[in-house]
Amino acid sequence: MRLPLPDLLATRNGRLATFFLLYVTEGIPLGFTATAIATQMRRAGLGPIAIGAFVGSLYLPWAFKWLAGPFVDTFASDRHGRRRLWILATQIGMAVTLLAAMPVNVATEIGLLTAIILLHNAFAATQDVAIDALAVAVLPEDERGVANGFMFAGASAGQAIGGSGVLFLATLVPFGTTYVFVAAAILLVTVFVVLPLREPPGPPRSAPEGARLAAIRRDLARFVGDAWRAFTGSRAALVGLVTSLLPFGAYALSLALQSNLAVELGLTDGEIAVLNLWSTVVFAFACVAGGWLSDRYGRRRTLAIFVFLTVVPTLWLAWTMQDAQWIMPVDVNAPGRPQPSATLVATFWVAVIAFNVFQGLYYGVRSALYMDVTTPAVAATQFTAYMALSNLVITYTAWWQGLSIERWGYPVTLALDAAAGLAVLFLLPLMKPARMAAAARTDAGEPRSAH
Repeated sequence: MRLPLPDLLATRNGRLATFFLLYVTEGIPLGFTATAIATQMRRAGLGPIAIGAFVGSLYLPWAFKWLAGPFVDTFASDRHGRRRLWILATQIGMAVTLLAAMPVNVATEIGLLTAIILLHNAFAATQDVAIDALAVAVLPEDERGVANGFMFAGASAGQAIGGSGVLFLATLVPFGTTYVFVAAAILLVTVFVVLPLREPPGPPRSAPEGARLAAIRRDLARFVGDAWRAFTGSRAALVGLVTSLLPFGAYALSLALQSNLAVELGLTDGEIAVLNLWSTVVFAFACVAGGWLSDRYGRRRTLAIFVFLTVVPTLWLAWTMQDAQWIMPVDVNAPGRPQPSATLVATFWVAVIAFNVFQGLYYGVRSALYMDVTTPAVAATQFTAYMALSNLVITYTAWWQGLSIERWGYPVTLALDAAAGLAVLFLLPLMKPARMAAAARTDAGEPRSAH
């Protein structure tokens, strides 16, 4: 089915708009679940352990999205568009799971809610695979750079809609109604972008279903084999594997701890929405600035500086909380609960925004460094694996921080978060790309190869 609307893939501006809007639908689920729903969970009285486990689970499908690749490539309809049909199906799945989650009580049915939202993010992660495959197929080489910029901007806009937009809306209507708003936002893109698309046909395929299943098994086995050979092909690549399993800098002020603390410090949904919006904006601009600085002054040097800077607002907030004796989580619904000082609330605001500046500065640089140490012959496999493993870091970090908050309190958790984030600095000197090492040997008197 196609609507009688212009085919956006037919023009340059149309293609840029298409991938911007498709990535908006990727950002919406993460903003809605990790910010808006997590905030409501804390208001309902759930503790940091439960919220940390919930937020951590959201990223699991993104850590294993590479498993969807062979299925997206193999099972598709030439009539309806190989990637277009996957995007259409996953967006419908995202909307349906959101509506299914609407009646679930965030306080008493967290297990069911987590399962539904996990499935929702599985649809979103699979959609990401299909969108990227479509981009590779239809974008001319001279459009890919600017298109990727639009994709990132779309994801940021989607997170702002799902997070800040929903929290703003929640000040006007019951929170349950916002599920409909988020599902409608996704379906608007489905109707006005995905349905009218005319995806160019791919190369002919006539393999029977049994052969397709065998091809999927071969592709998955090839992915694992290629990734292992790439990871062990050089010291930089192997160290990159280790670093992809470690946090780059502090993480707490971008995870469930921030949502928990915002509610405990008395911020309204509108105030949390403003904070989230500012955080998203400064993060996006900082990503661009960080990439420019790394091109000018070196990848590992700038990355080390930016990673170190993330611990500064983290430790500042930890010290301020310790000084104010705001140590353990408080019952947000308890009568006569302690009230934070204006200094503590102001410190929290400034620390969160400053943290997003520094994390934004390194975010794109980290990806660029992984590109630098990736073997060109297996670039898609190796780089995808690095990015997938980086999502596992978010999962286990959100989990242990929830446990730590309830066991030792906020200041200790923030300090542990900062210490864990600095460990990667000891490995960055070992991540020298092969071409840099070759240049160093040439400068030392060794002959340069002919190619």
